[in-house]
Parts: sequence; C-alpha cells; structure tokens
Amino acid sequence: MPLILPGNVASATAGAFSVDNSCRFDGSSSSLTKAQGASPSSNLKGTFSMWLKKSNPTADQHFLNVIVDTNNRTFINFTSDSELQIAQKDGGAGTFTLISNAKYKDPAAWMNLVVAFDTAQGSASNRIKAYMNGTQITSWSTETYPDQNTVINLLDETPISIGAYNNASHWYDGYMAQIIHVNNQALTPTSFGEFDEDSPTIWKPIDISGLTVATNGYFLDFADSANLGNDAAGGTDFTENNIAATDSTTDTPTNNFATANPLNVNSGGPATFAEGNTEVTSPTATGIQFMSSSTLGMTAGKYYCEAKIITVDSLLIGVSANVAEDARDDAGPGWQGGAQSVGILASSGNKYIDDSGSTHGAATSADGIMMIALDLDNNNVYFGTGGNWFDGSGNADESSPNSAIAVTAVGSTAEGAYFFSCFDGGGSATAKVQWNFGNPPYANSSSVSDANGYGDFEYTVPSGYLALCTKNLGSDGG
Repeated sequence: MPLILPGNVASATAGAFSVDNSCRFDGSSSSLTKAQGASPSSNLKGTFSMWLKKSNPTADQHFLNVIVDTNNRTFINFTSDSELQIAQKDGGAGTFTLISNAKYKDPAAWMNLVVAFDTAQGSASNRIKAYMNGTQITSWSTETYPDQNTVINLLDETPISIGAYNNASHWYDGYMAQIIHVNNQALTPTSFGEFDEDSPTIWKPIDISGLTVATNGYFLDFADSANLGNDAAGGTDFTENNIAATDSTTDTPTNNFATANPLNVNSGGPATFAEGNTEVTSPTATGIQFMSSSTLGMTAGKYYCEAKIITVDSLLIGVSANVAEDARDDAGPGWQGGAQSVGILASSGNKYIDDSGSTHGAATSADGIMMIALDLDNNNVYFGTGGNWFDGSGNADESSPNSAIAVTAVGSTAEGAYFFSCFDGGGSATAKVQWNFGNPPYANSSSVSDANGYGDFEYTVPSGYLALCTKNLGSDGG
C-alpha cells in the first residue's frame, strides 16, 4: 500500500489561519437538526460551504438536506459510489440533479465543498455552481439544472438535517468543520479558502467568522464541546442528536490527524470501522484474520499513540512497514515482513516479529490502554500498558520507554514508511480496538498533549515524541 498523502494540509507557517475544532459523526445515529422557521432573506440565492473528512468510502451518506416528505426534498450527499450529488424534488418530480463524475473516497483527506445557488440567473448552468477544494466541478454524469426562479428548499424555512437523511437514515460517517450557510449571496470559494504563496496547490481555510449570513444563515465552528450545535453567527442553535462532547475533535483541515484506514484491510473478512475510523472491530468468523493501519505514515522522527483494547481476543498492536495484503500471514498470530512488522499480543504482552513470539511485557485486559513509541531516528519501537513501559522480561514497570525492539530502517522497508497497525490472529471471538492518535473517541481521565501542544492522551507523552498529525509531520520531517 503506498503512503497516503494527507489532503489539504495547512501550512505550519506562523500566522496561518487555524481551524481548531471539528465534529465527528458516527455513521449510524448522529446528526444536527434545526427548525429554521423564519422567512429567509432569499429562497433563490445562497451559498453553503463545509469541510469534510469522509470515513466510509462506500455508503450513501447525506450531509445536508431538508425534507418535507419523500416527494418534496433537497439534499447534498455522497452516493454509495462516492460521487457528489446535489438534487431536489418538488411534487415527486425531479427539479434538478447534479451527479459528479469524480469520486471522493480518500479517508485521509479533508476537502472543502462549496455549493452556490442563484436561480434568478438567465443561464441554467449558472443557477447552481459547485466547487471542491477551490476548483469548480464541471464534469457531471447527470446534469439537470432548475428552471429560472426555482425556490431552493435548503434556503427556505424547511427544517434542516446535517449528517443524515431526515435525521433517520443515510447517516454521514466522518468529520465536518466550518459549516456555513450565507443566505442571499452566491459566493465563490475565495470567500472560504485560499491557495497561498507558501503552498500554491493546497486549498486552505481562511477566517470566515466575519461573513454576514443573513436571515436563515448559520455558522457552525464546533468550538464549544458542550454545545456542538451552537450557531456562532448568533442564530438559533441546532439540536444535537447522539452527539457528545467526545465528538468534538481537533482533527481539522489545518491539522489532519491519523485514523485507521478502511481501504487497507485483508480479504479474509471485512473489519468494521466506527467513530470516524478510530474504532476497528475484527470479523466475527473464527479463524478470519484482519489488519488495519494508520492513514498517515512515518518516515523519520519520533511518534506516540495509544490504543484502548475494548475486546482482546488475539489482538496484536504494533507498527508495520509491510502492510500490503500479500504480506499478511494467515497461518498464525503474527504478520510477515520480519522486523518491518512488530507487534505486542494484548492478551499476554508477548512480542511478535513475524510468527515468532517471545516474552516482553505484561498483558492488557479489556478497556486497558496500550502505549506505542516509535523512534525512527534510531529504528526502535517501545511498548507499554496502563501508564508503565515494558521491561522486556514480562513486566510493565518502567516510567519511560525501555527495552527497545529494533525495526528495519525505513529505506529498506516494503512501504518506505511505518504505520501504526493492528492485527487479529483469528481467535474464538472478535477483537476491538479504539485508536488514539491524538483524537480519541473516548474521554481521557487526564488530558495530556505532546510537546507541540497537539493531541489528547491518557498518559504522559515521552520526551521528544509527537502525536501523528500533519502539523507534526510538517514541522519535524516525518
């Protein structure tokens, strides 16, 4: 599997605008809803902008819609084949439908979608314009525009759902940030982002807090974890449905954190991904093995993460630079690749290199948290559990990383980068792990960041080690 480069990584240049928070949608029950009520400034003209990091590459997911009934609705969604769709029905008939030829599947990348409506325009193609990452989408497999002066229900007083179809189905699975509706203006992407001289090919967010949203407009910045439906533009707040404070994350378009990668699983059986790809569950069938790795790879530097072991089974937690499917070992509890793939069996604390196991640390029980510290400056990896590091003799009793396990130098590996990885050797049940690369799906009892101020960890980050996010990769060369 090639190294996946993170999309739309904001420059670490001092003074660059930073998006501090996003909201995680679980793909099964979470949404934001609002009964808009008031008559809008315009129901013909308005602009929507949002940043999206999509976790599920295959499901039909609605992230913005209004529904009167099945015959009267407007929605913006990703289809099950990952095309962008913008559509409206009135009286059961299709008023307009746009479906992109492009497919948006990358679970590692943030992307900015801008959709501008102005149905008063004389030219049909000017009545809806859509832009992805600052560039207008002009290639559509289906391209039917509204008649002139058609009312756009998304702009009207119809109740709105963000993250689901009518708050009932087609749940959005992933992260959203900087959601804004500017009513009565058809804006271009430069009102919401920019290409700058530091990175002229990367689309970045800009400060949009000063935009006038007009009546029925709104701005969700997700800055208040206790009120993630807060309208920062001063309007009526959205209602949070199955969204908790732990769904406020610092995984944003300006600091993209690693997650587990749903595109990298073996064919023995489908793993289940949840919580914005921070939770991975192995298949239920006995003997079927799976593996998943982080979306971001590491080529240099020192990185730290934690893994909460929800159910143990035959789960190994470790690092791998040999994660292609043909390198996985279906014959035992380890994985192939020699010292390119090193893991700890959670049930015992034993270390595994290939299928060779030996005593190293202590077991991690259900709901316990393992620690991993990968040092690619010296080609070593360290493991611990419960706040203590392994001593190499079957104990977890060290206060700092101890008893290094050597890994192959990056330049000699199959992938040319290391990934935090998990593997289930196919035990009698399922294994489940919740990864914390700095944006955990659970609340830590003590919230600890790395030396650069990034991440939210349960245990002290070892000196010199960093969370796996793009600002750290950009500043430290990893």
